[in-house]
Amino acid sequence: MNSLRGHFLLTSDGHSTAPASPASAAPARCETLTRLAFADERLKLEVDLSTLKATWFRSGTRSLLFWGVRHQTVASDRTFELQQLLDGLPRQPEETLRALKGAWVLLFADSASGQFVIATDRAATRAPCYATLADRLVFGLSAQDVVEQDPSLRAIRPQALYDYLYFHVIPAPATVFAGVRRLLPAEYLYVDRHEIRQGHYWQPDYHEFGDDTGRQPSAAHFLQLLQASVGAELQEGKVGAFLSGGTDSSTIAGMLGKITGVPANTYSIGFDAAGFDEMAYARIAARHFGTAHHEYYITPDDLVTSIPEVAAAYDQPFGNSSALPAFYCARLAQSDGVTKLLGGDGGDELFGGNTRYAKQKIFDVYRGVPQWVTREIVEPSLLRYAFTQRIPFVKKARSYVEQARVPMPARLETYNLLTRIGLERIFEPDFLAVVDIDDVSRQQADYYERCTSSSLVNRMLHFDWKFTLADNDLPKVVGSCDLAGVAVGFPMLNEALVEFANRLPVAWKLKGLRLRFFFKEALRDFLPSEIIAKKKHGFGLPFGLWLASHERLKRLAFGSLESLRTRGIVRQDFFDDVLHSRLKDHATYYGELVWTLMMLELWFQAHAPAYRFAR
Repeated sequence: MNSLRGHFLLTSDGHSTAPASPASAAPARCETLTRLAFADERLKLEVDLSTLKATWFRSGTRSLLFWGVRHQTVASDRTFELQQLLDGLPRQPEETLRALKGAWVLLFADSASGQFVIATDRAATRAPCYATLADRLVFGLSAQDVVEQDPSLRAIRPQALYDYLYFHVIPAPATVFAGVRRLLPAEYLYVDRHEIRQGHYWQPDYHEFGDDTGRQPSAAHFLQLLQASVGAELQEGKVGAFLSGGTDSSTIAGMLGKITGVPANTYSIGFDAAGFDEMAYARIAARHFGTAHHEYYITPDDLVTSIPEVAAAYDQPFGNSSALPAFYCARLAQSDGVTKLLGGDGGDELFGGNTRYAKQKIFDVYRGVPQWVTREIVEPSLLRYAFTQRIPFVKKARSYVEQARVPMPARLETYNLLTRIGLERIFEPDFLAVVDIDDVSRQQADYYERCTSSSLVNRMLHFDWKFTLADNDLPKVVGSCDLAGVAVGFPMLNEALVEFANRLPVAWKLKGLRLRFFFKEALRDFLPSEIIAKKKHGFGLPFGLWLASHERLKRLAFGSLESLRTRGIVRQDFFDDVLHSRLKDHATYYGELVWTLMMLELWFQAHAPAYRFAR
């Protein structure tokens, strides 16, 4: 595994916690670093870089360190541009950060004034973490980097474990460790001698009705932006693209070949399992664009080999099962000599590509019905009497009303597995007593309400910008690529493309119930018709299906759950219920729960083997 680490310590008395490093006398600027260490009166910095390029610049008492800044955004006189950043960050941090492009993490330090700025890009492609202690601020590129600096920070937070089992990830700003926080998209942390404050330098600005430009000119402009976005991610070395056969990855692969003028290197993962394999669509795209296509079919034995490795690679429990296919795809590319892979992540969160957008639009119709009709006629008729649950058509109407009554965004969790089963049946009473089960709803509602738009679709897009993209999909792909030793870029997250999408009329994103209407219409002459028409699938993993038939995989999963049952989180009898009853009857449905529990235990074994919940 290629590690990616960095931290600084800020002491309250202004003295470094370690002797000055010889690297403090390094040249004013260093590029393509693999290791960096330097210290001065207020700053100790150690960095171990292997998959990102770093730019380090010093001018007097001010220091600036970038991870992953996009090369094309740096002027030919790079020293001049970096000097502008050094001058702007102390005075106008938000305006200065807003001008930065690409996927990056930034650390600014001025040892004379005691000013520090930590920030991440608009999508939090890599979200740095920090902790504020009594005498210092601790910073890292991961939660693990932070806790390695102080043993007191290793305490596991029970609320985070509950959040993980609810969301399958731990949403920012929290982490699994008590006191360690993670930056949100477009967030920065500012420190000086008087205060520590957080702020946002950018927030999506949605235009409800868009501009007056017609759809055809907008489509032409979109294609130009898309081509420029892919071009901006190119670098020295061999560049390839994930290819799942969906609209996003197919578009990126096609654009990559168009820009370079040679067949794009594309990489796909398949599963020998009915209903899960999407390789046919990847092959359609590969033939259409003439790519140099590479395939790998994952087997249950592959899962047995790699699940513990992937679980341990993340800085905190991570339960997105698509991380395994993403890892195998990145490893396939790396073995082919690829140094950077391009992913299509972000398209759904810009152009309205998730099926729940259409589903929630249907539910939202109910909220437009006069309240006297819903409260005095509809709801008493459908919800008051138990027999309405036994009549097929009426049962569906009742279910619709029950869900439609729930306000957004809580309505998105109507079918959350934890609440469907029942929290009391899953968790140990002592564990459940110390967590706030309503906090997950507050987290979602707080971010949902930050959206400046009043339309349902834009508010869901804004919501997914964090909870789906920054908390889930980007860590999945970035973590998988780090583990495989290959860099990754996301052209769909290009700033110009994001701003363009946010200005589109709402009706162009979801036209009636047609997902990604503008996106697909604009690409109709570029993508194969089969891919335009296909339903979204992604890297779905047939874990539950294989779990029922593969003995080694079953031993790994069941053994992990047997170990997890000793940690005081989940009820003993619930393990028995899942393993010996529910899983047999509904392997795919409950396989998801087994996966998240298994990944939690394997993360414990790698990072906190002695953990036991104690009230």
